[in-house]
Amino acid sequence: MSKSHLRAIFLASLLSAGISTSVSAVEPAVHLYNWFGLLAPETPKEFERETGSRIKMDAFDSAEMMQSKVMAGRTGYDVVVATSNVLPGLIEAGVLQPLDRSQLSNFSHIDPDILALLAANDPGNRYAVPYLWGTTGIGYDEDKVKAALGDNAPVNSWDLIFKEENISKLKSCGVAMLDSPSEIISIALNYLGLPSNSKNPEDYQKAQALLLKIRPYIVYFDSSRIDADLADGNICAVVGWANGALAAQAINEKSNTGRKIAYSLPREGALVWSENLVLLKDAPNPKQGMAFINYMLRPNVIAKTSNHTLYPNANKDASEFVEQKLRDNPWIYPDKNTIATLIPLEPLPLKLERIRTRVWTKVKSGT
Repeated sequence: MSKSHLRAIFLASLLSAGISTSVSAVEPAVHLYNWFGLLAPETPKEFERETGSRIKMDAFDSAEMMQSKVMAGRTGYDVVVATSNVLPGLIEAGVLQPLDRSQLSNFSHIDPDILALLAANDPGNRYAVPYLWGTTGIGYDEDKVKAALGDNAPVNSWDLIFKEENISKLKSCGVAMLDSPSEIISIALNYLGLPSNSKNPEDYQKAQALLLKIRPYIVYFDSSRIDADLADGNICAVVGWANGALAAQAINEKSNTGRKIAYSLPREGALVWSENLVLLKDAPNPKQGMAFINYMLRPNVIAKTSNHTLYPNANKDASEFVEQKLRDNPWIYPDKNTIATLIPLEPLPLKLERIRTRVWTKVKSGT
C-alpha cells in the first residue's frame, strides 16, 4: 500500500474520530503534532467528554519533518510526539519546556526501566515522558529461512544478516532493510564490538566496509514497504521493527496463507527507541497540553493506543488493559533481561552525522 494511500485512510479516520487537521480552532483545545496513526481513534472524543478540551491534530510521517517544523518555532502546537534520538537537539535548541511533575499525577505509572533508557537522550527525564516504544531487530519467514540455512539458522544473532555466508543464501528469497542510517549503522557498529553511537570517524569506515560487503544481497532499503513485503512473501528477512513483524504475522494468520512470520531480538543487542510526549516552550495552551499528557499516562487510556498501533507502551500498570495476545508477545514486551541488552538510539554531533550520511549514501548505492 502506498504512503499516500495510507495517509488518505488515516486522514479519513481523523475526521471520523472528530479530530481536526488544522491548528486554527476555538479554545479550549490541545494542538497536537503526532505521527500518522499513532493515537487510538476513540481517545480524542473521550478526552473532550472528560475535560471539555478538543484535540486538534496535525500529523507527520518523518522525524525530520517534525524536527524542522518545531525548530522553526511559532508552530501553534502545544504537545509534540518526538522520537528519543531527536530529543537532545530539541532540548539544546530551547524549544521545549520542562515538564512540571506536580501537574502529572499519573507519572508514577511509567516503567522505570523505560525511563532509564530514555534518560540517555533526556538526562533527568526533565522534558519528555515516554508514550510508546519499540525495537529494531530481525523479522523473518521461518520456513524460507530454514529452507535456505537449515534447522540451525542463526535467527537469534545478527550473524544472520552480517555474515556473508548466511545472507548470500537468503538472496534468493530476499533481504530488505529500513532506510534508516541512524538505526542500521548503529546496529552494524555494535555488531563489530564498537560503540553504537561512536564518536570516532574511523569506526564509521569499518561499519561501511561491513555493510558494503553484504550490500549485493540486500534487495532494497525502504521503511514503508518491508512489512507488507514480508507478509506477502516477497522477501524472507528484514531488519525492521517489532510491531511491523507482528502486523505481517497477523495478516498471514487472517488470510490463512500458512506463512510463519517471526521476530528476533539478536543476542548481541537490538536497538530500542521511544516516542515521547513533549510540551513546546511557546505552546499557546500549556495547561491543556499538560492535561493531555497526564491523560495519556493513564493505564486504561494508553492501552487503547497500544492495542490500535501494536506498539508497546511505557506504562507499567497498563498490562491488564492491553490485549493479551499483545502483552504476552515477547517481541513486543520483552522480559527485563532482554531489555537490559537493548541499545538506546542516540543522536550524533553534526560532524559525525554528516559522516554517517555519507556512509549511508555509499552503502545504498553499493559503491
